[in-house]
Amino acid sequence: MSTDQFGSLAGKTILYTGAAGGLGLETTLEFLRTGAKVVAIDNDTTKIAALEAAAEGLPGLTVARIDMSDLAGLRSGLEALSEQVGGFDVVINNAAIYPSKPFEDFTIEEIQLIQRINVEAGIVCVQVALPHMKATGRGRIINIASVTFSGGWSELAPYVQSKGALIGLARAWAREFGAHGITVNAISPGAFPTDAEKIHPDLPAYEKRIYEHQAIQRRGSPADIANALMFLASDASSFITGQTINVDGGWVMH
Repeated sequence: MSTDQFGSLAGKTILYTGAAGGLGLETTLEFLRTGAKVVAIDNDTTKIAALEAAAEGLPGLTVARIDMSDLAGLRSGLEALSEQVGGFDVVINNAAIYPSKPFEDFTIEEIQLIQRINVEAGIVCVQVALPHMKATGRGRIINIASVTFSGGWSELAPYVQSKGALIGLARAWAREFGAHGITVNAISPGAFPTDAEKIHPDLPAYEKRIYEHQAIQRRGSPADIANALMFLASDASSFITGQTINVDGGWVMH
């Protein structure tokens, strides 16, 4: 999809958590190519260095190393960044952790940490961004969910719980914020080849399972997610809100 179709993103400021890892790096670059500004939140030094190197020559990138589990620190850091860049026009809640083990082996503290990073940090991002969006009469909020919410995965219960919460919040926020010109949607990526797949002990068997479930017989690429993100962040999607778009090659169908 041509970036010419996303001209409405030029000059917009995007708050993107987990922007340096997984699918974040490539989608961040695509946003920058549209002329958008990206405030990338991450705390992985190696991945941040890779993002900064890949974005060399592309204007508009601001990288902030923030621990998403420290909600007070996150809020103060985002408030300072918002003042610096003049507010956030788009929020993409993407940062997540995904520990895998039998449900009974999770401590309540581990479950709370997953919810804090995967859900509550996103709530903080939206609360910081909301005043600017309301003032301008336009905003885009995109929560990154997961194909795991459809079922079929074991030993990921707290992660699946967090992704279900993000879908629920997208619907609740869409209803509440719509009067202010703010749309809220979720994207549910399928099984993309990222570091997250390393939690599976038998990767060839896992990839075979993917092809058995997908209608489209290829692995997803960063461009597939980038196109969906850019569409939902742009004016082209201004009449779409409260929805979950599955970008999964036809794994889940409604």
